[in-house]
Formats: sequence, C-alpha cells, structure tokens
Amino acid sequence: MEELQARHRKEQRDLVAKITQKKKAASKKTRKGVNDECADLERELKERHEREIAALNGDGDVKDENNEAPEDDNVHRNGVDTAVEQLSITPKTENGQPSDETSTAKKPNRAKARLARRAAEQEALAAQAAEEAANMPDLRELEKQRMNEQFKGRGLQEKVIRADGHCLYSAVADQLDTMGIGLKPRIQPTIANGEGKGSAEAPAYKTVRAAAAEYIQAHSDDFVPFLEEPLEDYVHKVRDTGEWGGQLELLALAKTYGVGINVIQGDGRIEKIDGAENAEEDKNIWLAYYRHGFGLGEHYNSLRKAG
Repeated sequence: MEELQARHRKEQRDLVAKITQKKKAASKKTRKGVNDECADLERELKERHEREIAALNGDGDVKDENNEAPEDDNVHRNGVDTAVEQLSITPKTENGQPSDETSTAKKPNRAKARLARRAAEQEALAAQAAEEAANMPDLRELEKQRMNEQFKGRGLQEKVIRADGHCLYSAVADQLDTMGIGLKPRIQPTIANGEGKGSAEAPAYKTVRAAAAEYIQAHSDDFVPFLEEPLEDYVHKVRDTGEWGGQLELLALAKTYGVGINVIQGDGRIEKIDGAENAEEDKNIWLAYYRHGFGLGEHYNSLRKAG
C-alpha cells in the first residue's frame, strides 16, 4: 500500500506540473479548451488511482483497520484538485465560483496606452508649433511695409504683374512700354512659335523672353560658367517655357535693351544691373522683387513713376 501511495503522489505531482505548464501557455482563445483538457486529466488520474487502491484492498472501499479512510488516500483524492484549483486561471470565491469582480476586470491594453501617449505628445508639439508661429513676425506683411516705404520715398507706384512664371519678363515689358523704349532689342530675337522676328502678334513677355534667350546664346562665354545644364537646354527654357527668370536673365535683358535695371528688395536693398550705354535717368527701369508676398514664391512687379 505504501509503495502504491508513493507512486500515486508522484503521479499527482507530475500532473500538477503538466497542468501548470498547459495553463501558463494558454491564451484567451485556447483557455476554455485547456481548462477542459486539464479537468479530464484530473478525473482520469483520480479514477485510475481509486481503481488501483480498490484492487489492492480486494473491494471497492478503501479503509484501514479502524474503518477510516487513510490520510494518504485523502491526499490521493483531493491533492490534485486542490493543487490545480490554486493554479486556476480564473480566480474563485469561497464557494468555488468565479469571482464577478476579478472575472470582469480587464488588463490594461499597453498598445492603446502607447498610442494615447503618442497622440498626446503630438498634440503638445502641434500646440507648441502653433504658439511659436503665432509669435513669429508676419514676413509677408513686413515685406510689404518695407516695399511701400521704398516706393513712397522714390516716388514710385506699383503695377501688379500676374504671378504665372512669366512675371519678370512681363514686368520688364511693362517698364519698356511705359518708358517708350519699346520691345525691339538691339539684337533681334527669333520668336519660337514661328511668328517671326519682333512680331507684334507675340505676347509681350514672349518677345522679352526671346530677347533674353538670344542674348544668352550669342554671349555664351559670359553665361556658361554659371549654368548647371547645357547651354541649349537653358536657352530653350528661357525662350519656350514658363521657367522663372532671375539674375542671369536680368543681366541679358539689361544688355540687349541697353538699360539699367534697379530691383528693390524686400529688405530695403536695391540691386542695380548696368546695361545702359550712358547714365541717362530715363534709361533706368524699376522692378520690385518679392520673396514672401505672393503664393507661388519669388515674384517681380513693375514700378512706374507716381503720376
């Protein structure tokens, strides 16, 4: 009997270890199946042990000489149940039923907590950026104020040019027309759309574009060192596309039309490009250059004498 009880105790311990491992590895989806499987294992072991004890005693009642159930047999019958109950995944109350309080409680979702923290951090950064932006100076308004001061001090009034990529050429064309110089340059351009040299049917900005392109091509040595692409490609962009004009185009136009070009900057500076053959006042044209005042970015307007 003692040998049998010792074996039973070992099998009980082994079963407890096995059930412990299974329940630790169980997930929410597999928990019910694992619990059922463990219950079957407990029942099978308990029934087998009872049969073995009954067979050893020669009857179905396992008792000692004093007609009392042996202490070890109580351990045999209840040991696995007690040990497994202590390992149960779902906490129980005193009567063995699942606790309402603990069964309904949910573990905090760490992923959601991380997302919430991240959202809070991003919201704080956005608020900080908005506050910094609110405290920054309005560059557009500041530029406009400085420009107006320059215009007033020099007796100029602004002619707003359409912001379409041709603004530099349109502004120069307006200045040439206002001063009576005309669009005919000293070097006759070829209009790319086939309208002929100096055609009156070509838009004014196209004529000015062609004049700049022709001059750059004819004086390539003066311009190639400043180009980041082949000369032919650059000239094509100046003549035939809506590519914005800049410093090189202003220089070409000043030279080909024989005028001085004065460009008022938003910071109050005046950039002067000399192309006039003499210093006559009526051979100087005026442009306003904006960095912040227009939605598309850099922009040129024409500046006329205040009437």
